[in-house]
Amino acid sequence: MRLFAAVLPPPEGLTELGHVVDRLHRLPGADGLRWTSRPGWHLTLAFMGEVDEELLPELRVRLARAAHRTPPFPLRLHGGGHFGRRALWTGVAGDLDELRLLAERADAAARRSGVPMEEHRRYQAHLTLGRARGEGVDLHPFLDGLGGFEGIRWQAEELALVRSSLPVSGVRGEQPRYETVGAWPLEGSGAQSG
Repeated sequence: MRLFAAVLPPPEGLTELGHVVDRLHRLPGADGLRWTSRPGWHLTLAFMGEVDEELLPELRVRLARAAHRTPPFPLRLHGGGHFGRRALWTGVAGDLDELRLLAERADAAARRSGVPMEEHRRYQAHLTLGRARGEGVDLHPFLDGLGGFEGIRWQAEELALVRSSLPVSGVRGEQPRYETVGAWPLEGSGAQSG
């Protein structure tokens, strides 16, 4: 199954972001982006790709341990950015050091469970909003629309393991489906290794 570890923002934070994204959808050129599905909005910590079923028990134990070692921490969605000319996202503010540490712990948990992870890259906290359909999309109007966005402050309190099912119908606009298959509270105690 295709898996990733994530922090899931609360519904009120996503509703607030949704109002901003609704305005972005009305901008010229919005049809040049494949917009992500709101039920699937998340902050990816560690993308694992296809994971063999037999690795799941160990992965769950190690992710629980990572959550146990991490205290809850404040976050908020804000502003916007892009990766090249391909991906549009909203950023994250708050205790980014703790968020990065949780991402590193989730990555280490996967590796130590036998999941072959991609080469380690510096964690960039973001929530993907859309991906360009082609090379000619000007993202500047969308970045301007996100520029003043300052979301409500919320507390990250859980590490989630999410299953991603890619679209199979070939219908334009079909989105991946996401299902939380495990979740562990951030407890911030203990000194066990991940």
